[in-house]
Amino acid sequence: MSTPVAPASMTAPAPSAPPAPAPPPDDPTIWRVDDALWVQVEPLLRVERPRAKGGRPRHPDRPLLDGILWLLRTGAQWATLPAAFGPKSTCHDRFQEWVASGAFARAWAVLLGRYDDLVGLDLTWQAADGCLTKAPLGKKGGPVSRWPRAATPPTGARRAPSATC
Repeated sequence: MSTPVAPASMTAPAPSAPPAPAPPPDDPTIWRVDDALWVQVEPLLRVERPRAKGGRPRHPDRPLLDGILWLLRTGAQWATLPAAFGPKSTCHDRFQEWVASGAFARAWAVLLGRYDDLVGLDLTWQAADGCLTKAPLGKKGGPVSRWPRAATPPTGARRAPSATC
């Protein structure tokens, strides 16, 4: 007689975030902050702000930093941030908080140092390229109107005198 076995979904706890994709051996890019790097970065990101009132507890910093790194690495917009990194509005608010307090610049310096240890950065020459243009509005470049505009009536003086004067 065999003993019943519980399904795997009942015995194993659900992971809180999907595991980071395994980078190829020749790709030293940091997709997520590992435990050793987090020990260095965590004290730099800690911003003590007095809370005016209670509310929800503060979201952990580590998945939010992973989300910011994901955005920087992929070049995606905040709206496309995967839910595994936390709410996109919380991630954006924390990024703004870290930038305003200078914490992100300090953490970024540590991350660049780690990347320099892995790859070796040559910062003697850098270039940036970009193109900024106005987005077209509609098919012809102007705002699309549902109804054609009528002729504007003249705004000159009236021919007849006013009855009230």
